[in-house]
Amino acid sequence: MRSRLFLHSVIDLSHSLTPADLLPKLQRFWEASAAKIRAIERDFDPNDGAPVFTVEGTYSTRGWTEWTQGFQFGSALLQFDATGDESFLELGRTQTERFMAPHVSHIGVHDHGFNNVSTYGALRRLMNEGRIPEDEGQRNFYEMALKVSGAVQASRWTDLGDGEGYVYSFNGPHSLFADTIRSMRALALAHSMGHTLGGENDVHHSLLGRLLEQRVGDALVDARVLPLGGERVGAAGRGAGGEPPGAATAAADRKDVAGSATLVARASNSMAWTQSRYPTTTSATASS
Repeated sequence: MRSRLFLHSVIDLSHSLTPADLLPKLQRFWEASAAKIRAIERDFDPNDGAPVFTVEGTYSTRGWTEWTQGFQFGSALLQFDATGDESFLELGRTQTERFMAPHVSHIGVHDHGFNNVSTYGALRRLMNEGRIPEDEGQRNFYEMALKVSGAVQASRWTDLGDGEGYVYSFNGPHSLFADTIRSMRALALAHSMGHTLGGENDVHHSLLGRLLEQRVGDALVDARVLPLGGERVGAAGRGAGGEPPGAATAAADRKDVAGSATLVARASNSMAWTQSRYPTTTSATASS
């Protein structure tokens, strides 16, 4: 009750609002956005890396992962999409071509959705929607990047056995990050274009299968660990940052344990359905 009263005090719950009522604020939003995008382009050198965080109000880099570069150039593409200002289309498209190729083949991060779907994916979407002219060469370029990106992201795989597993974060095979699920968009797009992950002995892994296993694996970890007062852990039994899970099994609430058992059962049933509908591996002949 207390939280409900708090929400009423800070949020206007009027049901008479219409989309048109938001137009003045949205206009100011896109004007502010345009100024910010231009300022970053003017003051920040992409050759130094990606604008990850600010120091005294100015963007700086943080070398352990360049996970925001796709947002930098993808924001320009969204600005064009919202306003029709073609200078932002040119900015986003040119900088994607200049700087984003290393992200496509990057095997060391879980950032493919952030970086590649935000850029190559946005350009392909704009073409699909008729917002930019159809160009076969450009389309093939965007789609090749997205296919490779999805497969590379899927290759960061920790196998838990029994059909379970997950795409691990930049911290290593033990590390399951919640936000990794956002990069499963890269697998979905690549799968939608008929792509797979080729492995040893010419085995082809279904990208959709790995995407669905990631979601079920996420649910299984949440069900097995979080209700026990612990933290998210991976195959090696360590926390997301590499730290020991500590009191992950301490003082379990029996009600939560019973609830988690139900969730595990549901996730296991989902996993069985996934494996029957979308095999995680296929022969090279079957996939060609």
